[in-house]
Amino acid sequence: MKNILVPCDFSKPAINAVRFALDVAANAQGTVHLINVVELPVLHDTMLMPVLSFEEQLLIELREKAEVEFKKITEKYAPEGVKVIYNVVSGVIAKTTLEYANQHAIDLIVMGSHGASGFKEYFIGSNAEKIVRSSTVPVLIIKQHYKGPVKSIVFPNTLETEHQEDLVMKVKALQHFFHATLHIVWINTPLNFTSDTVTHERLKAFAKRFMLKDYTINVFNHPNEEEGIMKFTHMIKGDMIAMGTHGRKGISHILLGSLAEDVVNHTENIVWTYAMKNEHVEA
Repeated sequence: MKNILVPCDFSKPAINAVRFALDVAANAQGTVHLINVVELPVLHDTMLMPVLSFEEQLLIELREKAEVEFKKITEKYAPEGVKVIYNVVSGVIAKTTLEYANQHAIDLIVMGSHGASGFKEYFIGSNAEKIVRSSTVPVLIIKQHYKGPVKSIVFPNTLETEHQEDLVMKVKALQHFFHATLHIVWINTPLNFTSDTVTHERLKAFAKRFMLKDYTINVFNHPNEEEGIMKFTHMIKGDMIAMGTHGRKGISHILLGSLAEDVVNHTENIVWTYAMKNEHVEA
C-alpha cells in the first residue's frame, strides 16, 4: 500500500476516505494521491461564449479552489512524513479515476461513498460501484470516519477453487498489514444450502491449502447472502469486509449483478474489494 489514490469531492465521506488513506500511508511509509475530478457541463460553441475558452477558465478557477481545500485537509489530517500529491482533472469520475490509477502505479484506491439504493442503484449506480466493478487494483470503500485500528476482517467465501488464488494472496497481505484476525465465513442460504459439517471441512481445507494464519471458520445461516454477510459482520463486530468481485459489465451485470457491489452500496462497514483476474467479463 505504498501508492494510494483517493478521489475527493470534499464531501464528508470523501474526507473520511482521505483521513483513512493518510493513516494507512503513515503505517506503510507511502504516498497519497488526492484528485478532484471535475465533470464539466456539456456546452456548444457560440460567438459570445466559445466552449474551449469557457472550459479552460472554469477549470483554472476550480483547480485553485480545490488546491486551497487540499492544503487545508493535509495540514489538518496528514501525519508527519506522509507524502501527499494532489491534482485537479476534468472528465468522468469513474473513468478518470481508473486512468489515473493505471498511469501512476496505484496500489489501492480509497473512496468515500454515500452508497446507493432504489432507482439510482439499479439504473445508474454509484461512482464507487463503477470503480469497484472495473478497477484492476484493490478498492476500499468507506462511509463513516473510522478511527481504527482494523482488528478483524470478514472474508466471505464461495468455496470455489478456480480463480481464487490471486484474491486470497491479496487478502493475506491485507490481513498482515493490519495485523488483523481473518474471519472466513460461508453464508448458508436455502439456494446454496450445505450441511454445516461438510462446509466446515471444506473451509478447513481451504485455510490449509492457502496456509492461512490467525483465522476463524464460520458458517452463518441466513435467507439472503448479502444480508447474511452484513449481519455476521455486525454480530462479531467486524471492522472490514474483504470480497472478490467478478467485474461483470453490460447486460451480464444487469442480469447477474454483483454481491460485492450490493454490499458496498448497503453496508456501513469498510469494504475492501478486488476483481479476480480471470473474472473480468465484457458483455
